[in-house]
Amino acid sequence: MKQRLMTIFLALALASGAGWWFTQPTSTTTVAGQDILLPGAANAQESTGEKVEIQEMVLGSADAPVEVIEYASFTCPHCATFHSGVFKDLKADYIDTGKVKFIYREVYFDRYGLWGSMIARCGGEERFFGVTDMIYDQQSSWTRAGSEAAIADELRKIGRIAGLENEQLEACLSDGDKARSLIEWYQANAEEHGISSTPSFVIDGTTHSNMSYNDFREILDDKLGS
Repeated sequence: MKQRLMTIFLALALASGAGWWFTQPTSTTTVAGQDILLPGAANAQESTGEKVEIQEMVLGSADAPVEVIEYASFTCPHCATFHSGVFKDLKADYIDTGKVKFIYREVYFDRYGLWGSMIARCGGEERFFGVTDMIYDQQSSWTRAGSEAAIADELRKIGRIAGLENEQLEACLSDGDKARSLIEWYQANAEEHGISSTPSFVIDGTTHSNMSYNDFREILDDKLGS
């Protein structure tokens, strides 16, 4: 447990370290004693220390017989591969058919993953999974845009394509209370389920590492009695 928490705090320290230079205004929030710089500033919201309730992002029937939680990072190549392949089959065969309740939870191994999360959540649950697909589809482009400012701008472009207004995006990207709450939420989830890599999956309470669709199907069919 201590090792996992040290990894988390190291990630936060890196997020607040040297190299966070922008050509535009920014806002900051503090998590675990570290100043976390956020790329949005047009409607910068000064951090009040208030805890923001984090919404679970869910697909499928609420009363489905099997629950699958995915832990993933928007900057993880393996996560992008999962969403371009296995997830589509999983959704068609199990989620859309009412067999699986699917919950997506973000992991923050770096600041860019946090920014991506704040963009994906900016339009609420209605747009979350669509924006998530776009972020993963364009991962190889936006993560390699160059400077931090360029990466933030590429994420803004994805948000605008998804129908979000500039003012709305800036407010989301500068919300210090939301950023702090997201990171604390991630920490609690990761500790509860022993998450140390992405993607990881919790199937009816048991944590599994990344797997093929055939492995997924074997586990799910066994639980469903198929």
